Amino acid sequence: MSIADDPDRAPARSHLYAMGLSEEEMRRPVVGIASTWTGTMPCNLTHRELAAHVADGVRAAGGTPMEFNTIAVSDNLTMHTPGMRASLVSREVIADSIELMGRAHGFDALVAIVGCDKTVPAAIMALARLDVPSVVLYSGTMMPGRWRGRDVTIQDMWEALGEREVGRLDQADLDDLARHACPGAGTCAAQYTANTMGSVADFLGLAPFGIGDIPAEAEEKNAAARRVGELAMDALARDARPSRVLTADALHNAIVSVAAMGGSTNAVLHLLAIAREAGLPLVIDEIGEVCRRVPIITGLKPSGGPYTALDLWRAGGTSLVARRLLEAGLLRENVTLVDGRGLADVAAQAEERPGQEVVADVARPFKPRGALAILRGSLAPDGCVLKLGGKDDFRHEGPARVFDSENDCYAAIQEGRIVAGDVVVVRYEGPAGGPGMREMLSITGPLVGRGLGGSVALVTDGRFSGVSHGLVIGHVTPEAYHGGPIALVRDGDTVVIDSAAGTLDLLVPEEELAARRAAWRRPERAVERGVLAKYVRTVGSASDGAVTA
Repeated sequence: MSIADDPDRAPARSHLYAMGLSEEEMRRPVVGIASTWTGTMPCNLTHRELAAHVADGVRAAGGTPMEFNTIAVSDNLTMHTPGMRASLVSREVIADSIELMGRAHGFDALVAIVGCDKTVPAAIMALARLDVPSVVLYSGTMMPGRWRGRDVTIQDMWEALGEREVGRLDQADLDDLARHACPGAGTCAAQYTANTMGSVADFLGLAPFGIGDIPAEAEEKNAAARRVGELAMDALARDARPSRVLTADALHNAIVSVAAMGGSTNAVLHLLAIAREAGLPLVIDEIGEVCRRVPIITGLKPSGGPYTALDLWRAGGTSLVARRLLEAGLLRENVTLVDGRGLADVAAQAEERPGQEVVADVARPFKPRGALAILRGSLAPDGCVLKLGGKDDFRHEGPARVFDSENDCYAAIQEGRIVAGDVVVVRYEGPAGGPGMREMLSITGPLVGRGLGGSVALVTDGRFSGVSHGLVIGHVTPEAYHGGPIALVRDGDTVVIDSAAGTLDLLVPEEELAARRAAWRRPERAVERGVLAKYVRTVGSASDGAVTA
């Protein structure tokens, strides 16, 4: 019985009348539209407008839309500040808030409009919990900026910090670049975390291929949003709920997409978390196995080549990537996509721009292996993530330079105390130890800018921005806060990274480590309050996705 016809729901109807709804609208299926709009960053700035167009599509297809909002945290604006501790925590808060709204209001279907990094996995996690017919709308990339005759992105800004310190740029250059690097609304303009997860949403089957590729400020985006509203009603009619879409085969395809498109290390955390919510078995090593055998076939910054997300859209988008991967037998076809198509249909309908050079054949890839590798060893017995970025396998052995916070390490880099051959170890920045597992872009960017990206390794229990590249290893588990081996490293200890062997080792005798372990005490810090205190008490290991209990 609809709310319009139930005699006992008269008090509820009074509020719906107050909102201008008619009895006819009350009888229609209700589609919740979850927007992650915020006025604090460009990444999600278009979401209110997109929500209005989605609502138009819902109405046109015979449904009643109900919009609601949740939060989003800007990684770029909070980078290298205490605010970055909120970034990964926000994934859990966003997921919980969308779930709560869905449970409270009993929507018949849902559309989640997502953009900046944590909003994509968070929304998918919530949709998996609610399991009503659902569609994800990725709001789209920012256009690249132009500066001194070349395309630039936020990556150039962070690396310019290091260039300034070694005299290749002055402060006036840096300020001028800042005015040009980010020309308008949208997510960061290459295959950083947001665009990585936008592609993941396609390959998981919850977002219609092609729509997320459209840049945030392209005129085609609003019409595409209206189609998403219509699709939500169609998904409801077909009962295309997440439990029918988010299968083990779809998860495999999403992992393949991350490898093939040179995606962000953050995808490891998010895929593990999504798998858990969908009730699918996934361990971190499986992601590494896929990345070892799937080459990078897109020439996207920062791992594959010089191109931006705009270039990918113009070349043929994720549909073209799907065609290439399907032709090579790297995708599993037994999947259900939310728009009713099969992967073969997506591949057949892909429109490749003649002469495009952004998406390669699998037989002639940009890089021979995927962007990521999973390492284990005496320094990371529960695993860690190496951002290989398509580089050849390598072995790096060097002395540890140990820092108990990102801030201390940043100061050492700026003062020129880090030299070629060092292994920089940054600890107590894990999910519980940070708390919040801050990204290390303020370290990786300046290292690259100073010309040390290929000669200095960074090992941390924190994580990285999708913008980061170089010899970077994150998500070291167990984290230092819980007494993992990374807590026992001392300046001058020899650390060995062997990507071919898949190992990260600390060359210190076991009896010495045992003595250090016996003497180790967790460093004291100010008592956390509020949401961070809750997070410290409930967050799990990064090797399991850093999810809360």
